[in-house]
Amino acid sequence: MAPGTSTAKAHRDPVEKSYRKMIRGMDLFERQRALSPSAAVRFKLLARKRETEMNNIEMEVIGSTVAFAVPVAPEDHTFSLPRNQQAYDEDAQVIPNRKAQTMTWRSEIRTPGLEPNTRRLGDLRLECQVGMEAGLVSNSSNVVGRLTQAIFNSPAYCDKKAPLYLFFSDRPLFSVALVAGTRREILAIDKLYAAASDDPGLKDDLPYCDCEVLVDRTYVLPLGDRSWPDDTLIEFEYMEDK
Repeated sequence: MAPGTSTAKAHRDPVEKSYRKMIRGMDLFERQRALSPSAAVRFKLLARKRETEMNNIEMEVIGSTVAFAVPVAPEDHTFSLPRNQQAYDEDAQVIPNRKAQTMTWRSEIRTPGLEPNTRRLGDLRLECQVGMEAGLVSNSSNVVGRLTQAIFNSPAYCDKKAPLYLFFSDRPLFSVALVAGTRREILAIDKLYAAASDDPGLKDDLPYCDCEVLVDRTYVLPLGDRSWPDDTLIEFEYMEDK
C-alpha cells in the first residue's frame, strides 16, 4: 500500500503514536517478561470522548516510504504490532482513523486462565512499564499535578511504591481488592476514580486527562510495593453487580 493512499493519514489531525517507541515497549516486555511469563503483549484503544465511535477502527503504520495496515480486534479494540525494520528506521507513526484527543492507548498484558473479574499484579506492573516505554499515555501537561508531575518520564516510575499510573477496568467499579494467599486489602477510595471522587474541580480537569470518560473505571495500584508478589490477584467488584 502506498503511503499517499492511506485512509488513516487522510484523516485530519489524527490520533497517532510513534511506531519506534511502541516497538521499544515490546522489547521491554521481552526483557521483563519474568513479571508475566505466560502472557503476550498487545495494545488497546479506549474512548476518550463520549461521542467517540469505537466500531470499525482502521489503523495503519505510516512512514516516509512504508505503510501497512494493522487489524484492530472489533470485540475489545486490541491489536498486536508487527515488527518491520523499515518502519522502525523511518520512525513511522501508528495512526488510527480517529481525530487526536478522541482516544487513548494502553498496553494489554493478560495471563490466560484467570478467573473472571480478576487481573494479576505482575501483568499490570509490566503493562505500566511497557506503556511508559511506548509513550502511550495521552495526558496534557495542564492537568493537575497529581496526575502528571514526573509521571510520564520512564518505566522506572512504575517501581515507585504508589505511582499514579491510571489503569482502566472493563466496567464501572464498585471496589478493587488485592489478594495474596490469606492477605487481602481493599483499595482506598482515593485509589479509585482518578483520585478525584470528591474533587470539585474534576469537571474542569477532565478534558486534560485521558481518563475523561473512564473515571468510573479508573484505579491505581501499589506497583512498587514488593510485599505484594507478582502473583497477587486484583479482584474487581462492579457497580452493575451491586
